[in-house]
Amino acid sequence: MFRPLCTLLLVLTAVSVRGQDAPPPPPLSGSVEGKFYLSPTGQFKVTIPVLPELGGDISDTANVVTFQDDFNVHVTIAAFPQDATQRWELSTRGLKDYLIYFFSNYVFADFARNFEGAEIESAKFVPAMLEGALVTNLLIPGGSMFADRIANLGTTDRVAVAKRGNLLFVRNNHIFVVSTELAERVIEGLAYKKTTTEEDDALLQKLNDIVGKMQLVRQPATSSAAATPAGSPTITVPTVTPPASADKK
Repeated sequence: MFRPLCTLLLVLTAVSVRGQDAPPPPPLSGSVEGKFYLSPTGQFKVTIPVLPELGGDISDTANVVTFQDDFNVHVTIAAFPQDATQRWELSTRGLKDYLIYFFSNYVFADFARNFEGAEIESAKFVPAMLEGALVTNLLIPGGSMFADRIANLGTTDRVAVAKRGNLLFVRNNHIFVVSTELAERVIEGLAYKKTTTEEDDALLQKLNDIVGKMQLVRQPATSSAAATPAGSPTITVPTVTPPASADKK
């Protein structure tokens, strides 16, 4: 059964308890070369978005990497290989409906199971972005990765509602899920004044910044070509501001 987000949520949970009496993280499955993180499958590399001097931390599995620091950065990048069923779903549904299907059945479904009251605040398919991408925003009560920094408003029963932006696209028979939290929403307390539109713009900018730092393995020229060897050419993922007329779900 195709259950990729179980892996993603395990990574999120592991990061959220850092600083507590948690055991040391396991060695990375991927590798760090200078300022770049390289995925263990070779599907992508990305400029590391956190600094050790600011408490920057990297943890990963075979398909998911998480970056977090002590201030306001929490980023996950997942690259899940599409099995035969997923490739069939893509071919029969078309890209837009496939991304909506994947997000609903795997990404959001897992958050909803783990965080009561989680909801989809918005979802938009953007044809001009990454040759077709789905951008979604989730509201997740109790789901902040900055739980240890939630502002004290003088109440003990307050449940902070995290807001997480997600970007889904398909490349090289993999579905990519890039996700980031709007940390200031939960850590600024009463000083936080952003409107929903301003939040959406901030999350979209964060997601654009992340994919702008990514490089993906170049698609083989023919389907019969051998697997792309290590050190093969890469392509930089472009960033595009979604047009106002983008289709909405």
